[in-house]
Amino acid sequence: MPARRRSLSAREARLAYVMLAPTFAVILLIVLFPVLLNVWISFKPVTLADLRAPAPVVNERAMEQPDAVGDELVLRLTMRNSSQRVPLHDVRWRKTLPPGLELERVDARCSQDGRVLTCRFGDWEGGHRETFELVFGAGAAYFDAGAPDVRAAPTEVRAQAENILTNFVFTLDNYRRIIAGPDFWSTLRITLAYTFFSSVGSILLGLFAAQLLNSSFRGQAFLRGLFLFPYVAPVIAVAFVWAFFLDPFSGTVNALGQRWDLMSEPISFLGQRSIGVSLFGLSFGFPLALATVIAFSSWNYFPFAFLFLLARLQAVPADMYEAADVDGAGPFQKFWFITLPNLAGVLAVLFLLRFMFLINKFEDIFLLTGGAAGTRNLPVLIYDEAFGRADIGAGSAVAMILFLVLLLFLFVYYRFAPETER
Repeated sequence: MPARRRSLSAREARLAYVMLAPTFAVILLIVLFPVLLNVWISFKPVTLADLRAPAPVVNERAMEQPDAVGDELVLRLTMRNSSQRVPLHDVRWRKTLPPGLELERVDARCSQDGRVLTCRFGDWEGGHRETFELVFGAGAAYFDAGAPDVRAAPTEVRAQAENILTNFVFTLDNYRRIIAGPDFWSTLRITLAYTFFSSVGSILLGLFAAQLLNSSFRGQAFLRGLFLFPYVAPVIAVAFVWAFFLDPFSGTVNALGQRWDLMSEPISFLGQRSIGVSLFGLSFGFPLALATVIAFSSWNYFPFAFLFLLARLQAVPADMYEAADVDGAGPFQKFWFITLPNLAGVLAVLFLLRFMFLINKFEDIFLLTGGAAGTRNLPVLIYDEAFGRADIGAGSAVAMILFLVLLLFLFVYYRFAPETER
């Protein structure tokens, strides 16, 4: 009986998997297809022009119109290959002529069968251009039909071409050019610095706000809702507000700084790569634009950490703090030995989530600086390659490098993070 029950359970499990198989297949297709397509394109020299399949382009123009029976009708064809690189094979042009038109000057590439005229132009190299004229004699049937416009007659143009997106020719040139580029490694460092410090900054601000609002006082609910504003406000709106405030000519920050003698001249916070700083006898260049973008990102995303940390703080037993008060512990000791250990797991998860989100961030930097002044990260580089230079293959290669960096971070995190904090 137990064996039979196990057999029945196994059959039910197999049936459940079979019934769920279409759902699993659809989900995997939705999730994996964009990733696999990006991997495929990253190994191909694909440009924006290659996304549209190459095709023959034929423009027709009537150079001479017949006025009487026996006159000639001259049709000029201006032809070209729409692609500058991909050749076309077996190019054919076919037109159903109006009645009464007969091809007079016979070309080896063209033949007429009744009213159907077919021209075979063979193979065209990339960028091919050609002008070709067809001369017809007009008969009485042509004028009986009302001398119709030959260009309006049904026309068909066909050709065969190799699609660079579907062939099996692969190359590492995209990766070689990106990695050997003069700005790649600096862009990678900026990406990691922006991601790390923005993650830490947003978590620290969230921790401060959570500590501030973890006690009961009048207006607490209003302040909690107000603290969510940076996260729920449209990023394009808050980015333009920050850009306006920090503008070196009409911005509020520069105006107040000069009025209070905090700065001798306006500072372009979003346009100046670095500013000289002297500290403890050491002089160095401080990355001003990058620090400003990090400050914006930390402010914009701290409510995310604030919500998690506040919820965890409210779950810490009050008895622990009361016992610490009895033992004479100060505020810092209570924070270090009680609050922080209870928040360790949440802080680890928050850093993981913020790192994953911020390493892919594009809109913040693009809206504030456009990637100028030493703020370009890998997502902005993807945009510049794919749409600025119209090199889709190189943009996909940068996306794959970004994906590998994220995988490396996840591996390190899950390899060395304590098991209780994963």
